[in-house]
Formats: sequence, structure tokens, C-alpha cells
Amino acid sequence: MTTQEKTSIEVARRDVLGKKVSRLRRQGTTPANIYGNHIDSVAVQLSTEQFRLFLRGHSRNEIIYLKVDGEDRPTFIRDIQRNPVTDQILHIDFLQVSLDHKVRLEVAVHVTGVAPAVDMHGGIITHALTSVQVEALPTNIPESLTADISGLTELGQSVHVSDLTAPEGVDILTDLETVVARIDIPAAERAEEEEGEEGEEGEEGEEGEEGVEGDEGEGEKDEGEKDESGRDERGGRGGRE
Repeated sequence: MTTQEKTSIEVARRDVLGKKVSRLRRQGTTPANIYGNHIDSVAVQLSTEQFRLFLRGHSRNEIIYLKVDGEDRPTFIRDIQRNPVTDQILHIDFLQVSLDHKVRLEVAVHVTGVAPAVDMHGGIITHALTSVQVEALPTNIPESLTADISGLTELGQSVHVSDLTAPEGVDILTDLETVVARIDIPAAERAEEEEGEEGEEGEEGEEGEEGVEGDEGEGEKDEGEKDESGRDERGGRGGRE
């Protein structure tokens, strides 16, 4: 793990609560909360522009030291609430941690490499998983993990969580059998295969029906022959009487 520079953001305690925080947002200030194990939640506020600049140049899994009343508090970004229409930052949750206690966080998974099955068989790469949960000391949490797909040579092959390599001291908690990326059959070919299978099933059904009808017809003919035979016999008996 590379040594990271200490990142600090100045925040102030917040007295404005509830619906009144909309006034803070209009003034270029974002409401936030700091919480964690064995600490009381603290309502704070910070510069919206300063936080946006931070997001552009840093990972969400990077430790942020929030300066509250002159005290540095090591935290991670736990959640960012945004306006679904304008993407405006509405609220931030910071998780305060202890540097000598392990934490659990979601870490992004990036796909790398070129899968030979794409060029050789026209396969389509499907990204089935974008992040995994890891556990480590705060200073060991990686920015991301990589999934190498250069070994996928055939359609249907996949990379699983068990194929990911985590740095020393980092444990992956996500189910190891979970698929991260796979090579799928192109949609057009898959549709043709499905149509072909449906056609074969239809032909088999028709053949079965014809066989049943034929058997029924033969049964009716036999019954008819027996009836005629019965009538002849009765007629014969009537002549003898």
C-alpha cells in the first residue's frame, strides 16, 4: 500500500437542523454528520466547493481528517446524499474510526486486460460486480481492486471474487464464488439459439400428436370391423332360426 498524504478538511459544528438546512445549501454550505462506535453523533457543516474539489482528486476510501474545534478526527465518507435531478450534494455522513481497529468498507473493483474470447468468438463482457466488502485497518484500505480478464478465452468463462488479489492485511468478505465479470454470448446469437430450440420442441410436439391420432384411427377401424362381424353373425343366426 502506498503512503498517502494526510488529507484534512475544516468543518464547523452545526446548529441549523431539520428543514432549515436548505438555507445553508443556498449559501454554499453542506450539512453533515460525524458518527462512529462509542462516540456521540456530531452535526457539522463544511464548504460545498471544498468538498467537491476533494472528490475530484481523492478516493472515497481515503482517510479524511476532519478538523472539529481544532481536533483532527480520522473519518471515511460513509454516504453522500444527492438531489436525483440536479446531482446537488444534500448531505454527507462521515464515519469516525480508530486507526488501530479494523473497519469494513466497500471497495470498487475495476476490470483490466483484454479477453481473447471477445475477438475470437465475438463474446460480450458483462460486469456483474462493481465492488466488494473488505476488512482491514483504516490505513490499509485500498482505493480499489482489479479483476484481470486476460485469461478468458472461451464463451461462458468468468472471473470470480476468489480471483481477486488483495493487499497484505486486507480480507475480502464478499462471497468468493460471486462472479465479477463473465464472457456472454452476443444477444443476436443467443436469440437465434433460443428460436432454434423452440422450433425443435414444436416439431417434436407435432410428431407426437400425429402418432396419437393414427393410433386412435386404427382403434376406431377395429371396432367397426367387430361391429360388422357381429351383425353378420346375428344375421346368420336369424337365417338359421
